[in-house]
Amino acid sequence: MKALAERAGRELEDAPALDVLTWATTTFGPRFCVTSSMEDAVVAHLAARAMPGVDVVFLDTGYHFPETIGTRDAVEVVMDVNLITLTPRRTVAEQDAEHGPRLHDRDPDLCCALRKVKPLEEGLTHYDAWATGLRRDESPTRANTPVVGWDAKRRKVKVSPIARWTQDDVDRYVTEHGVLTNPLLMDGYASVGCAPCTRRVQAGEDARTGRWAGRAKTECGLHG
Repeated sequence: MKALAERAGRELEDAPALDVLTWATTTFGPRFCVTSSMEDAVVAHLAARAMPGVDVVFLDTGYHFPETIGTRDAVEVVMDVNLITLTPRRTVAEQDAEHGPRLHDRDPDLCCALRKVKPLEEGLTHYDAWATGLRRDESPTRANTPVVGWDAKRRKVKVSPIARWTQDDVDRYVTEHGVLTNPLLMDGYASVGCAPCTRRVQAGEDARTGRWAGRAKTECGLHG
């Protein structure tokens, strides 16, 4: 599988996003899924064109903005996808009882591990490959994102079909296809995560600056 991923990464580096997803859905069929934070539904829309009824996995951390949950619900209604919502083993209240309130402020890495990383690992058990909406232009930590690569942590093929896209490319696709986007993107948020750990960004800041502001943390752990 690792060799397959590395070869596909080389061969599909310059391929259109839809072709990348067509390869993934043809190669893996029902053992392929798309993960979505519901910042927008671009990759889900592309994947549904390649394979109608494709599984779209959403992590409900218990800390999402209402707008994010609303975007998820709308995607389930209007798009030809099978929406799967994953939840952590413990509710927010149960986590507070065990670790104390506002764990996201005191130990954001642990909070992300409990509410994002672990649920995704369990949710991806039945898949051989998964797709993300990662883009190289989002931040320096994502600059080398392969279009198709090997997820060594989970031992699965990881597909990032819009890795080479810019924000302009995303905006163009959204406009051309009427794709659903999170309303928060029109309210100063450039990257939408859990409400306690996300803020609006200022002009000139990169999209990830609003996540875990004031901390060295820039990723939740899902992608590295």
